[in-house]
Amino acid sequence: MTRLVLIRHAATDWNLQHRIQGRTDVPLSDEGRAATAAWTVPPPYIDARVVASPLGRAVETARLLFGREPDVDPRLIEMNWGTWEGRQLVQLRQELGEAMTKNEARGLDFRPGEGETPREVLTRVAPWLAEVARTRCTTVAVTHKGVIRAIAAAAHAWDMTGEPPVKVGMGEAYAFDLNDGGAPSAAGAALPLIRP
Repeated sequence: MTRLVLIRHAATDWNLQHRIQGRTDVPLSDEGRAATAAWTVPPPYIDARVVASPLGRAVETARLLFGREPDVDPRLIEMNWGTWEGRQLVQLRQELGEAMTKNEARGLDFRPGEGETPREVLTRVAPWLAEVARTRCTTVAVTHKGVIRAIAAAAHAWDMTGEPPVKVGMGEAYAFDLNDGGAPSAAGAALPLIRP
C-alpha cells in the first residue's frame, strides 16, 4: 500500500463569494495566504513528495505549506464547470429549478453546463493514482474539492448521492491508501492542519 494525502488549496476571493471556480485560475486571497501561514503539515508527511494542480491557487498553497516548489501534474486540475464557472450554485438552482435538481441527483454523472462529471474526473486521475502507487512513495497532493471528492467517492464506494462520507473543507488533510493498481481506500479521519 502507498499513502496518498490530499489537501484542498486555501481560500480565494471566489471561495469567499461562493462562486464556482472550476478551471478559472483565481489566485489565493490575502485571507487564504494568512490562513495557510497558520497551517502545519502533520509530521509523517513533512518530507513527502509534494505534487500540485497546475492552477495557481494550488501551487501557491503547496509552496506556502511546504516551503518548496511542488511538482505539478495537470491531471490534478479542478473539475471543469464549463459555462457555470464564476456563477453561484444558489443562483443556478433558482434559475434552472427542476432541471438542476434532477442533474444533481445524478451523483457521479452530474454535469455542469458544458463541463465535466465527477466520474470523468475520477477517470482522469485514475492513471495518476496508479503511477503514485507504483512509486511506493508517500505523496501529498494539493488539489481541489472536486478532485478530492471524486477520489473519496471511489474510496468509500459512494455514488455521490445522499450524505457524503467525507466533507471536504480547507485546513484539513485527507489520507488514502492506494493498492498496487492505484485504487484508493480511506486511511482514517481528516487530519487538521491548523496548529493547536
